[in-house]
Amino acid sequence: MTADNKDTKAFITNRRNLLFGVGAAGGALAAGVAGVQAAESHGEQVTDAPVSDKMLEQQPFNGRRQSGIVTPRPAAGMVASFRVLANKPEEVERLFRTLSTRIAFLMKGGTPPALDDKLPPADNGILGPVVLPDNLTMTVSLGASFFDQRDWLLQHKPVRLSRMKAFTNDALDQSLCHGDLSLQISSNTPDTNIHALRDILKNLPDLMVLRWKQEGSVPVLPRSPDGTHQSARNFLGFRDGSANPDAGNDELMERIVWVQGSGDEPAWTRDGSYQVIRIIRNFVERWDRTPLGEQERIIGRLKPSGAPFGGRTETEVPDYTKDAEGTVTPLDAHIRLANNRTKASDANLILRRPFNYSNGVSKSGQLEQGLLFICYQADLDKGFVAVQTKLNGEPLEEYIKPIGGGFFFTLPGAIDDNDFLGRTLLEAAGHTPTNNKS
Repeated sequence: MTADNKDTKAFITNRRNLLFGVGAAGGALAAGVAGVQAAESHGEQVTDAPVSDKMLEQQPFNGRRQSGIVTPRPAAGMVASFRVLANKPEEVERLFRTLSTRIAFLMKGGTPPALDDKLPPADNGILGPVVLPDNLTMTVSLGASFFDQRDWLLQHKPVRLSRMKAFTNDALDQSLCHGDLSLQISSNTPDTNIHALRDILKNLPDLMVLRWKQEGSVPVLPRSPDGTHQSARNFLGFRDGSANPDAGNDELMERIVWVQGSGDEPAWTRDGSYQVIRIIRNFVERWDRTPLGEQERIIGRLKPSGAPFGGRTETEVPDYTKDAEGTVTPLDAHIRLANNRTKASDANLILRRPFNYSNGVSKSGQLEQGLLFICYQADLDKGFVAVQTKLNGEPLEEYIKPIGGGFFFTLPGAIDDNDFLGRTLLEAAGHTPTNNKS
């Protein structure tokens, strides 16, 4: 165990002992008093921070592929889009190296260095003197403009990477769209995500500027008695992810998610993936006034269980060959349009990793809520673009409106401590990285 990890574990252990110790001291007194709340019996105060061992959960930074793609989704997510100011190869290398160094530290956790108090502190401090990993992942991807604005990188652009265009139901706010670089940040808690974003902004002020961000969350469910897992619900009240491909199936992920660096794709793209981000507003007031039967017909699933029509569980696969006329599942139901379960539709599978978002109240007095949709695929055209094209004109469009997002290419991972994100791209462009990390 490293010194940083010892500090991290000691911090949690001392905090737990403090809380539980106070609770034990007050427990005897409270035991005979009826109506005393559990928090009072443990000696906790209103302003005490909640305690969770999950703060020690850690994901790996190094590897052929970046974390945060097939990694199980935690409770809090964020997407931040940046304009990149680095232009020369040396500047882009410093950007990639600094990102890699900071992300590796934040995902591992540890104690930031103590600096002279006449200088700004090394860390923003919102997580305390010890940074806990908290299941953090930070996934770096590049937009089409990153390549288009740098002549020396243009010929190395991933073949299917393009600027996101509006689909028929879109009402895109350009201030919430596109970007040179996207950073997907996920962890157990929103504060860990904000801490990580501020760390990146502090360390790279001359190389990239924040354009827009969107935070999101996933509802946390109690464990099922039988140990099974359920898909989380979106703000329409339906389970989101029932038919998602199995991220634990490596062979399937090789086909659906990971670019192989062969065919017409540049070799450097191997082990990367195409990322799609869509900020999709839900008109929840209108949806909540819609009859349940109509809601279910629009989606194609039963709302309480998530099961397809005629099924009992959300994992059951509908057989549309026995329902050619749409008697059971309407032909224009969302799940049927998105995946009609034919052999040809297997080429259009994507891996979804969405979060719910809530941004307050609109000027018209409506809740500003919706879905921070994120998905990954090896082929952008056969994946999201093909699926969304099938969904154009669906009945669900009356209740949703995409307002932002973008298309990006997720970089391959950093193999080891001597590697950094983006190295293979720089080498393909003819730039020889320096031997020393920034």
